[in-house]
Amino acid sequence: RRDGADLVCSANVGRVSRNGHWRIETRAGVFEGDVLVNAAGAWADPVAQLAGAAAIGVAPLRRTMVQLRVDPPATAALPLVTDARDRFYFKPEAGRLWLSPHDEIPSAPCDAAPDELDVAIAIDKLQSAVDWRIEAVERKWAGLRSFAPDRKPVYGFDPLVPGLFWCAGQGGFGIQTSPAASALAASMLLGTAPDPAIAHIDPAVYSIRRFRD
Repeated sequence: RRDGADLVCSANVGRVSRNGHWRIETRAGVFEGDVLVNAAGAWADPVAQLAGAAAIGVAPLRRTMVQLRVDPPATAALPLVTDARDRFYFKPEAGRLWLSPHDEIPSAPCDAAPDELDVAIAIDKLQSAVDWRIEAVERKWAGLRSFAPDRKPVYGFDPLVPGLFWCAGQGGFGIQTSPAASALAASMLLGTAPDPAIAHIDPAVYSIRRFRD
């Protein structure tokens, strides 16, 4: 927005065509441009197919989170704790405990919602390891973490569809990797030299070309 971009929400894509430039038809209107960036998360493959590209197998996996009030309360000094067998993890958050069963449930692209069974499994795993008393389940939510088949992010122009740039498959590491990932994607998109901080990263490792060659 600071740079003059418009953010349009509730505009699911209905039809994509290309005749020298892209034409994207949505319920919020028609948009045109020279480059289409496929940053559709769980919908990356369906959007790519609308643009005439082959899917690469981006798989949305549901992850569940639960906010618990426990006795004794979760102190701010408590670190992120992960089960040695990766069955669950938890962390403190404003006097509460955030808990996940570390699940990866295959899902269709959707506005994910937590499943009651997954919530119960998370609590059962926690109670098998700690002696805190759970006083209440205050919140629960879920999200989709989308992975390419090799679980690496996917960036770059599709070699088979001119003007289609991929920015997908960030999986569960978007927050941690976003500074470097966005700089890498921007340099690939704009054809500019990478930021010196990421000059050691080989773009070919994350290029869409690995699924096309």
